[in-house]
Amino acid sequence: MLRWYRSAFVRRAIVHCVAAVAVGSLATVAQAATYYVAPAPVGDDANPGTAEQPFASMARAQTRAVAGDTVLFADGTYVFTQGTTACASQTAIISGVVLSKSGTAEAPIHYFAAPGARPVFDFDGIRDSCRIKGILLSASFVHLRGFELRGVRQNNNLNHESWGVWIQGSNNTVEALDIHHIMGAGVFIQRGSNNLILNVDSHDNLDELTSNGAGESADGFGCHVSAGEMGNVFRGCRAWWNADDGYDFINAFAACTVEQSWAWYNGFRPGTQTPIGNGNGFKAGGYGADPANFPGAPALHVVRQNLSVRNRAAGFYANHHPGSVIFTNNTGYGNRPNFNMLGMAANGDDITVGVYRNNLAVGGTLLSNDDGADEASNSWTLGGITLTDADFQSVSELGLDAPRQADGSLPVLPNFRLAPDSDAIDRGVDVQLEFAGTAPDLGAFETGLVPPPGDIPAGDAPPATDAGTDPSGPGDTPADETPTFGIGGAQGDSTSGDGTSGDGTSGAGTSNDADPASDEANAGAGDGDPDGALSAEPNPSSGCGCTLRDTRPDANALLGVALFALLGSTRRSRRGRLNGRG
Repeated sequence: MLRWYRSAFVRRAIVHCVAAVAVGSLATVAQAATYYVAPAPVGDDANPGTAEQPFASMARAQTRAVAGDTVLFADGTYVFTQGTTACASQTAIISGVVLSKSGTAEAPIHYFAAPGARPVFDFDGIRDSCRIKGILLSASFVHLRGFELRGVRQNNNLNHESWGVWIQGSNNTVEALDIHHIMGAGVFIQRGSNNLILNVDSHDNLDELTSNGAGESADGFGCHVSAGEMGNVFRGCRAWWNADDGYDFINAFAACTVEQSWAWYNGFRPGTQTPIGNGNGFKAGGYGADPANFPGAPALHVVRQNLSVRNRAAGFYANHHPGSVIFTNNTGYGNRPNFNMLGMAANGDDITVGVYRNNLAVGGTLLSNDDGADEASNSWTLGGITLTDADFQSVSELGLDAPRQADGSLPVLPNFRLAPDSDAIDRGVDVQLEFAGTAPDLGAFETGLVPPPGDIPAGDAPPATDAGTDPSGPGDTPADETPTFGIGGAQGDSTSGDGTSGDGTSGAGTSNDADPASDEANAGAGDGDPDGALSAEPNPSSGCGCTLRDTRPDANALLGVALFALLGSTRRSRRGRLNGRG
């Protein structure tokens, strides 16, 4: 039974608000509001969006939310049966949700799972015969956290993939999402700068009806931005059993970064070892096979502190990139190969590209297209080092999909961490990432360091993600366990409800496999305000070589929650709760 006020999140909200009053900022804090959403029939878009009378849809909440506001979503399944627009043709694109209203750098708009809740957005009911985006995020300074997304379909074979979350705005944070059973990519950044994809899982995605072949476009994550759209980062993410690649940066004309993330079992039909798509763990660049499409200044992508295990093809792949890619402190195990350094010259010849430092390759095929690479201080270049399975605490991929930590960060597992007597400990060179010994270790996991925490405050995290292949998935709230809201105790069936109306337009676009210039070329919010964005300057204390942006809501966004908590506490004391609680 959900109660909005029963969490450390709310208690800290009260503390934030009291502190704000103490510094004389109450007038500013009072401008922010909190709205509440629950599945129908508890939720109703005719309601005022209070804890007692919540809205039923994200779209309705967006019409009320402004910069600094927070929208909290109750447990249960939010069922979508139509898009925000109708299909203009069988090759058009529609969206289940369009988030087009922006926050600001100082006051983002927050769409969060309520503390302890796991709201599920189920798009399987959208059966229109065209392409579908589950959530189209065209706004900027928006923070999504704690949702499960599933079931975005392809409903004909005339197109390439559909998408779970499509981003074409800037300065957004997409955090702690569990995205699965999408007939296309889980997260797809097409336009915009400084977007952070944090602690997101994308798995079991299969594009059976893609027009150029089944499995050719269902990536876990994609970054395909235009020139000048810098600062897009994937951190703490996992991609597994996606039909195509785990992470794909093809046709990205500005640098993308993926760090502290994992990929395994990509390139297979989900839940099987049947080959289907490309099957690379991390595909870090490329612009196709025609040098005429190469930019004058190819993007310098960064791939660091990642784990890639038993994907069908390469663990880490330069993908014919015409410029360099930076690969540092990555672990490849059992891929074929672990590192593929294949680039392409301006005349179309194959070349070796990339800068490789502190990487570790064991099992499978170690390398391919290694012809004069810049590759000092890697497991395959250092003398006096021999690595075997005994150099790891475990070499099993089983359990990599274990529940996340309470703060949303990756689970701490023995899998592919170095054994205490491994030859790979303290054998690297300083690449401006934090290390514990006399020198950095090789590979993704530094011995002796506490894993960096996620950005979710302790005690406020959504429930841990349990892996699975059932499209129905966890998260459904039975009709006899409908959420209550702490004040008034709204009741009703939370397993139904449409919630599909919304603002904005879905736009049009094409797959990343086609000409990227045609992909919603006029959409997006531009580069956005660089203030508060991720810095390219290393920050040793962060453990990831970057400067971290604080994505937590400030007191302005939490005042509504605090007031409901205080009111709820007053009412509970009057009612005399049983069992000594409250």
